[in-house]
Order: sequence, then structure tokens, then C-alpha cells
Amino acid sequence: MLNKILAAYNINQATATVAPFGSGLINNTWLVKNGDHNYILQRINHHIFKQPGLIATNIKNIAGYFASHHTDYFFVTPQTTNNGEEMLYQPGEGYFRLFPFVQKSHTIDVVNTPEQACEAATQFGRFTRLLSNFDINRLQTTLPNFHNLNLRYQQFELALQHGNNQRIKQAAGAIDFLKSQKNIVDTYNHICNNPDFKLRVTHHDTKISNVLFDDQDKGICVIDLDTVMPGYFISDVGDMLRTYLSPVSEEEKDYTKIEIRNEYFKAIASGYLSQMDEELSSAEKNHFVYAGKFLIYMQALRFLTDHLNNDAYYGAKYEGHNFIRANNQIVLLQKLMDKEAELTRLILQ
Repeated sequence: MLNKILAAYNINQATATVAPFGSGLINNTWLVKNGDHNYILQRINHHIFKQPGLIATNIKNIAGYFASHHTDYFFVTPQTTNNGEEMLYQPGEGYFRLFPFVQKSHTIDVVNTPEQACEAATQFGRFTRLLSNFDINRLQTTLPNFHNLNLRYQQFELALQHGNNQRIKQAAGAIDFLKSQKNIVDTYNHICNNPDFKLRVTHHDTKISNVLFDDQDKGICVIDLDTVMPGYFISDVGDMLRTYLSPVSEEEKDYTKIEIRNEYFKAIASGYLSQMDEELSSAEKNHFVYAGKFLIYMQALRFLTDHLNNDAYYGAKYEGHNFIRANNQIVLLQKLMDKEAELTRLILQ
């Protein structure tokens, strides 16, 4: 299957080795070793990214901006094919791209130290800061409504009307809690209509595995730019708070293991604000903790909505999988809200 793909990049599969690589859930990824050169080959999931060409356009435009304005920023761009294309379409197989493998670099699947959290937050903040003067109108929307909390709440309401009645009864407690927190949606609407909140170049997927680290665990740059779109800072900060603060992931069934670690919050805030302090308005800084509430609440809505819709979107590895995930995120949200005043004081010190 990959013969024609590799040939388009002048790589002979007979002399190259190709093996699955990484832990990404959306795209297929392989490590290609060809003599002294290593590459990362990816197939874009075009069932999720309906117009993969928009991703290539965004990366090309951002790369051009960095080349003109911030030549010292290390930005990984795709190799071009024999025909000069940044992305290759293979009929029946999909869309592919090839990146050079960054030597002496690695990724981290789970954040293990506050220092790692700080480094990652610094890299995401730096990426947005350096692109603060990039014309946002040149940035294509690769996933429409990805972080549209209004839409996620509407989908939740539709699931309550048309979903699995037995599951709706079973989930009554979770449903009531999420309804009781609809003020999070109201705040999101206020943000969208408030000029103090700026649309910026936003990564939208700030899990720690989307940062390249060097041998000393220092951040090199951000990667996986498929979801880079115009957005609000709450998307990037919120995803870091959602995925770095607790020692366990959304898959954890033992909710007693879920906690909010203050030292990780301080690390995220320190790293991100080291780059974005002068970029953010006072109103934005006052919503730093809200960013975590926004993303956690949205993910809880999405998991519970999918559970009520018989797991039509995420699928389920076992009965009640998305219900477990939804309640996991509800517990995380409750614990974040319990510490909201305390964490806000840390930001404003």
C-alpha cells in the first residue's frame, strides 16, 4: 500500500524500513528509515478532516510567516513530493504527508513532572505569541465548530430528546449536574461577544504529546498542527488544564484517583504566561481557571451525549465506556471548581 506513497518522495521501499509510530488516535503514523534519513509518514483521517487540503494550506502559510518574521523558530514542515505537493492523495487510500524526523527529539504521552508541564505550556504559548501579528483571516478552519460549546450543549439537549431512554434514566445524576452548570455555556457566549477576548492562532490540541522535547526534556517546538485554527486562548489553556492537572486520564474508572495538583497548575500558568502575559488582556487572565472548566465541561458533555446516542461517535471498548468517561470528567470539573478561588489567586499574585 505504501509503495506508491514512498516512491512519490523518491524513497525505495525495498531499502527502507517502515513501522507504526506513536500513540495518536486520529491519523495513521509510521516511522520511515531510509539510510541516514528518518521520516514520519502520516495518513490524514479524512473522515474527521473533511478537507485535508486546508491543513496543508495552513501549514504552508504559517511556515511562510515564520520564514519571514521569526527565522530562529524551529518549525517542522512537510517534505514535498516529486511534483512539489505538500500533501499526496492516493485514490482508495487517502491523503498522506511526510515530515523529516527531528533527530535527538522525543515526545511524551503522559506528563510526569511540573517541569514537563511548564515546558509544554511555554511552547504552546510561544507558538501563539510569535503568530500574534499573523493575519487570522489567512487561517482556514479545518474542523468547524470543534470547540463550539453552544453546539455541544445543543447536541446534549438533542440526545436527551432522542437518545436511548434506558441510558437517559441511568444517567439522571450526571444529566442533572451538567444542566446545573450551564452557566459555563453562558460565560462562553459572553467571551465570544467580548472584544477583550481576542481571536488568535490557536493550536486546539495541547496534550503533552504534541510537543517535541530534546534529550534534556526541554521543549523544542509544537507539532501536530491539523487543528490550528482561529480560536480563543481558553481552548489551549483549557486542554492543558484538562490533561495535565490530574495524575489519571479520562479513562480512569477509580474516581478517587482524580485530583487537581496545584504544582502542575502553577507550572502551566508560569510557562504559558512567560510567553503570553503581555498578549492577554486582564479579562482573559481573569478567565484562566475558567479555561479548564470550559474544556472539561465540554468533554463531559461530549462523552455523555455519545453514551446517550449509543456510542455513535467515539465508539466504546466496553459497555458504559463513555458513561465512565463522562463521570470521570464531571468529577474532575467538580474538583477544579472546588479549587477555583485558590487557583485564581495563584494567577493574580
